[in-house]
Order: sequence, then structure tokens, then C-alpha cells
Amino acid sequence: MDESSISRARKAVSPKAILFTLGAIGALAVLKSSILMTDAGYTYVHQNNITGALDVFTEPGIHVRMPFLSKITRYDQVVTVSFGNNQGEAFYQRLPSLQVRFADTYTGQVPATFRFKLSHSPEQIIQMHREFRSNDNLIETMLIKNARNVTVITATQYTGEEFFQGGLNQFKAQLADQLSNGIYTTERRQVEVEQVDLVPVGFDQDDSNKLQATKQLVWKTIPVTDSTGQPVRQDNPLSQYGITVTQVTIGDPQPEDQLDKLLTDKKKLVAERIRTIQEQETSKAQAKTEQLRKEIQRTREVQDAQRAKELAVISQQKEVEIARQIAERELVEERKKKEIAALSKAKELEMAQANLEIQKANAAAAAFEAKAIRETGIAEAEVLAAKYKALGTYEKIYTAEMNRDVAKVLYQNLPNFKVEMPQNYIGGNGGMTSNLDVITGFSALGLMEKSKELSQQSKQ
Repeated sequence: MDESSISRARKAVSPKAILFTLGAIGALAVLKSSILMTDAGYTYVHQNNITGALDVFTEPGIHVRMPFLSKITRYDQVVTVSFGNNQGEAFYQRLPSLQVRFADTYTGQVPATFRFKLSHSPEQIIQMHREFRSNDNLIETMLIKNARNVTVITATQYTGEEFFQGGLNQFKAQLADQLSNGIYTTERRQVEVEQVDLVPVGFDQDDSNKLQATKQLVWKTIPVTDSTGQPVRQDNPLSQYGITVTQVTIGDPQPEDQLDKLLTDKKKLVAERIRTIQEQETSKAQAKTEQLRKEIQRTREVQDAQRAKELAVISQQKEVEIARQIAERELVEERKKKEIAALSKAKELEMAQANLEIQKANAAAAAFEAKAIRETGIAEAEVLAAKYKALGTYEKIYTAEMNRDVAKVLYQNLPNFKVEMPQNYIGGNGGMTSNLDVITGFSALGLMEKSKELSQQSKQ
């Protein structure tokens, strides 16, 4: 372009156009500086430098601000701090994993991610802004340091083996609790902890496939509790600003080389132990199987012998039962015979007793008759005595007459008696026997024989 052309262009742009353009640009700048457009997920603090007033905006919208003489500070409403994890904002991915030291002096790298949520209270936001003045400063001096501090303190409450052998979940719960509600007030104390060791291999134990718990004294930081058993806490620095912990996640922790070697050696020992135990269990199972097979065979033989024994016992019991029934039948027959015999004997006894009564009556009658006869004989004897006394000289005649009278009386009474001679003898007592003595003697002998027969029948 030549000089003539430039001069013609300058003449074409008037001063009014320049002033209008500058005015428009200035108006746009003032308008832009007077309006604040807020986005969701952020908290804005508007500082009026003329009055010193602070305004807080937590919701998306359009707000009026003091142009050129105000300052806007933006805070993330939700902040994610990541140590050693590929999560969160790009600024926080540069943080390494947390280096912690456990109660047994072992160390480890613990990757963790913490999610914080800011308060919506204007008073708490203004207080936070006064102390930290920027979002990055809040994260670096408050959130990151507090998360690292609580993680390191919580790790001292665990041993390395305890942490890497199942204590990670409890560690995470305590870490979240202390971040949200305050760090425990602790004291260093020597405590007894349980560690898992191997049970010695042996053939005489049933629980050889288990690990045994051994106890060891270590120094740990133990939370101090109050009278109700709740842990005593220190002041939570997040609570005064209304910041809450919404999430705590723990990645894959890495132990130091020495601890890792210890855990690896224990894994190898456990693997070898498991293999040894499997061999033992296989041998035990085979031995038990063989023993069970023998037990089954022995049980079968015992059952067969028992069955044969039971059959023999049943056969013997059957024979015994048959013999018993036969014996009972014979016993019943014998009892029946005895009862019939007893009845017969009782009947005979009754008849004998009746006969005895009859005989007694007959004997009494005979005795009365004999007495009457005796009285008569005595009277006759007295008459004869008087007669023969007078006729003393006729003794032989008198004796012949007497024998005649005795023979006569004897033949009259013989039908009721059976006389067997010479079983009985009736004689006088040194004197002459009268007819009355003979008759009385025979009557008594007859009664005695009859009573003797009745007695023998009753005994039979």
C-alpha cells in the first residue's frame, strides 16, 4: 500500500467512529465485570473491595457484582483427593501413595481416595474463605494434610501382619470415622496381639490342617475411652467449616520389602503345609476307608452270627414253650386228679365221720346196754352168790350152769362181732370171770377194730 492510500484511509476513519468503538468496548467490559454467572457444582465468594462485604453463591444463576472493584473466588463443592490412584481431578493425580508405619515398625504404601463435600452455609463458607482464600490452598493445606495425618495415625493402631492379613476393612472403617468425627485420643501401650502360625505337622492330631494363633507383645497406640466405653476424640478441623467426608476408598496396599518377604514366606509355608496336610488327609482317608470296610465286614459277620444265634434261641424258646405248655397241661391234669381225689377223700371223710357218729351212737347204746346187762348180771350175781353161798357144797354144779349161761349170751351177741381167735384173751384178775365181763370185753374189742379201720381209711 502506498502513502496516498494510507492517507485516504485515515481520512475515511473519523474521530467519532473511534470514540464510539472505544465506548462500546468499555461498556462491554463494564457489563462483563458487573455480571457473575455461576455454574453448578461450585461455590462462589464475591468480595466487594469498596465495602469489604463478602457474598456467597452456591446455586447456578446470574448475579450482579461490583465492576472492577470486586474479586470472585471459586471453590469446588465436592473435592476428591487421591493418593496413588488414577482418580479425581488432574491436579490431584500427582499425589503419591500414603507412606504409613505400623505398630511393629513395618512400613507400607497405602493408596487411598477421599471425597469431601463443602458446606452450603454462607457463614461457614466465609470463615473458610477468610482462612484459606483459595480453592487450591484449601485442598493443599487442609484436606490433603488432614487426610494424610489421619491415615498415618490410624495405621499406628495396627501391626503390619494384622493390616495385610485381614485388617484392611477395619482400618478403612476407623479411618472414615476419625476423618468425619475427629481423631481418637490415644496412648502408647504394650498389648498382646494374636498372630497366625503353623501347627506342627503330626500324625496324632485331628486339627493338623489348621493354623494356630500365637500371642506376641507389641507397642500400639490404643484409643482412650470414656466411662461409657466410647473413644475420646480430638477436635475435628473439618467440622468448624462444615466439611464432611462422603467417601473413603482404599486401593491395593503394598508392604515394604521385608514385610512382603515375611508374608511371602508364610504363604509358601502355608502352601507346603496344605500340600502336606492333603497327603496326610489322603492317607487318613484311605486308612479310614479300609478300616470302615473291615468294620462293615465285621459288622456283617456279627449280624449273621447274631441272626443265627437269635434263630437258635427262638428254636430253643419254641421247644421250651412247647414243653412248658405240656408240663402245664400235665400239671393241670394232676391238679384236677388231686382235686377229684381230695373231693373223694372229703366225701369219704364225711361218710367216715358220719359212720363214726353212728358207731359212737351204737357204742353208746351198746355201753348203755352193757351197763344195763352188767347191772342185771350184778344183781343176778348177787342172787347167785347168795344162792351158791347157801349151796357152797354145789360149786361144780354152779360152774357148769354159769358156763352154760355164758355160752348162751355169747351166741346171742355174736352176729354183731367177728371174733378171731386167739387174737384177744379175756381173763379174770385172779378170780372167776363172769358172763358180764366177757360180753363187755368183746363189745369194747369190736368198737376198737371199727375205729382202727376208719382211721386207716382217713389217712389214705
